[in-house]
Amino acid sequence: MARHSEKVKIKRTGLEMTRLGLGTAPLGGLFNSVKESDSDELIATAFEQGINFFDTAPLYGHGRAEIRLGRGLRAAGKPFVLSTKVGRVLNAAKDPDIGWFADADKSLEPIYDYSADGIKRSIEESLKRLGVDHIDIALMHDADDHIPEAINKVFPALAELRSQGVINAVGMGMNWCAPSIAIMKDTDLDIALIAGRFSLLDQDAQNELFPLAIARNVSIIIGGVYNSGVLANPNPGAMYNYLPASDEIIARARKIGAFLAERNVSLTAAALQFPLRHPAVTTVLTGSRSKAELLANIADYDSTLPPSIWSELEAAGLVQPLKV
Repeated sequence: MARHSEKVKIKRTGLEMTRLGLGTAPLGGLFNSVKESDSDELIATAFEQGINFFDTAPLYGHGRAEIRLGRGLRAAGKPFVLSTKVGRVLNAAKDPDIGWFADADKSLEPIYDYSADGIKRSIEESLKRLGVDHIDIALMHDADDHIPEAINKVFPALAELRSQGVINAVGMGMNWCAPSIAIMKDTDLDIALIAGRFSLLDQDAQNELFPLAIARNVSIIIGGVYNSGVLANPNPGAMYNYLPASDEIIARARKIGAFLAERNVSLTAAALQFPLRHPAVTTVLTGSRSKAELLANIADYDSTLPPSIWSELEAAGLVQPLKV
């Protein structure tokens, strides 16, 4: 079996997800619009390639990604593991800020709501948009500036839904380690999705977050392996952590890419496989906007890299030594 379609058990649940998952922020039109036909083809291709894990959120296109993903899940008619997020609800609006999402529903506006009622409303509305009867994993979304609410309001509401069987697992979907650590210490999480913090450009997650996750038996999903794009195409105009990359970041990414190219290793393949080095990591989550992008990611993820490539990157001072 190819690496991308291998299944791994989520430690504290009965869920089994593939080592490579499909993130659907691009299906909300992240940075660029996606045609409905491309969205349908992408999801169908994921299933054809043996991928069973799909992640989405109300924020992505103000519900657009959930609608598109739900249509694809129903069309496939195959088992899947589905995660969506809570922490924002979508309220009616006349002229909302669509942010990064070119395909956003312009009649809706995402509003932070970390109340128990807001969490239940979010799940109920996601079920309707997705057109499914269950959500496997509910993730607290972008709670970096809402740590007390996440611990004292959101988690208890999700734990209740978990006990009722409405959801199977509770987790968080975050971008930064410090707030993730704070929440993990004071809640009973099953899963943590951390984006951009264990990549070729940033290994912060291995310092404290990963050891804590191992100690608490929390499965780790890694997103943001390209750090918003700069590790896929390190040229002027590239994005880094959702903002334009600085000259310094582009130069670092190019230096890593040149080092790898000398050893006949592509930057994208190394970026995709890098998180697998750490035993805390269960799955890598990547966003694609087309069938071609997904197939390219699968090829990179499944490619064989020289076993010494990571130690060589460490010796060159391009990445931190692995901490296990």
